[in-house]
Amino acid sequence: MTGIDSTFLFSLATALGVGLLIGAVRERRKANLAIVAGLRTHALTALAGAVALWLGLPVFVAVVILAGAFVGLSYFHTHDKDPGLTSEITLVLTCLLGGLALRTPAYAAGLGVVAAVLLYAKAPLHRITRDLLSEREMHDGLILLASALVVLPLVPNRTLGPFGVFNPSTLWMLVVLVMAISALGHVALRVVGNRWGLAIAGFFAGYVSSTAAIAGFGQRVRETPGLLRPAVGAAMLANLASLSLFVPVLATVAPGLLPVLAPELSAAGLVLLAGGALGITRAEGSASPPTSESPMFRFSHALGFAVLITVVLFVSAALNAWLGPRGAMAAAMLAALAELHAAVATVGNLFARGVLSPEQARWGLVALLAASALAKTVVAWTSGGRAYGLRVMLGLLLMVAGPAMVLMISGVRL
Repeated sequence: MTGIDSTFLFSLATALGVGLLIGAVRERRKANLAIVAGLRTHALTALAGAVALWLGLPVFVAVVILAGAFVGLSYFHTHDKDPGLTSEITLVLTCLLGGLALRTPAYAAGLGVVAAVLLYAKAPLHRITRDLLSEREMHDGLILLASALVVLPLVPNRTLGPFGVFNPSTLWMLVVLVMAISALGHVALRVVGNRWGLAIAGFFAGYVSSTAAIAGFGQRVRETPGLLRPAVGAAMLANLASLSLFVPVLATVAPGLLPVLAPELSAAGLVLLAGGALGITRAEGSASPPTSESPMFRFSHALGFAVLITVVLFVSAALNAWLGPRGAMAAAMLAALAELHAAVATVGNLFARGVLSPEQARWGLVALLAASALAKTVVAWTSGGRAYGLRVMLGLLLMVAGPAMVLMISGVRL
């Protein structure tokens, strides 16, 4: 940089703003603790970092080392009153952010806000980690993070084996997605509780298994006939959650198919949402939320889900090679009777490989929804009786009719 221009002044202003923001948060704690640096110190440290990097990298390194030395000296004077290292680490970070502001002001500003939020949210963060999170939840959370951030980048991202349908990275991505969605449902239920009764429980249960959710709510109806309406609504919401899983499954297997199927998925989703809304009642105590010792997810279920999808993809590819597209779709229809997402992944794979046209994929989705609706109607009738079975059947038939009407109105033919 050859002179002081507007860009340099903007960088200095960003550094000053970051220092003032972090310093303001630390200043609020000065009244109670022996904080080593407040508003002015952080502002000056951020400016020092920016100016030092402007003068040259060796100067910046020297300033950071000097700031670290001052921090070390102050710690020995104040550690009896404030044994933590937050103040000291924060001051060094402020110096580094000041230097970062000279190169990329936007990143420095964003990281400064993140640092300020972390400093300000000390009490709630401590409460979450010490009081709210159980050992079981911490264990499950670490498994999820390790699966997503450690294992996933190491898994080979290429197709293996015959027919070119087995991709280890895609398989593990599905495992991570199922675990993450299940964990999200666990957290939401823990936070919301059972204020909305079966509706909340039904929606998040659908991420695990909408068929199992329908059976479970049917058993509740047999035990308590007065829960018929909210149980049917919960069953519709469970299917809505299951339908929303189509998005990550297709985004993983065949991203190009998502916009093609958007009208049909939207129509089915709106029907299920309307059915769920009709059944929402504030039935306190009708659905017990998970406890802190409940598992956030079941790894075996997530792995089994991904393996099943892979097996169905393989069988479908084999039938396509031997019998053509009709054989592959027949395999998908049979799979939909037991596991709808595996069948949808099959359609996505066939579309991505050019076996199915967009029109065939859209009608294929309707056929899969119909097969799944048939199987779930049988489950609802046997688990909850005639009244429950009829209402669930009606809702699922409308779910199938919505996308079919969209296709007929659009004039889409096979």
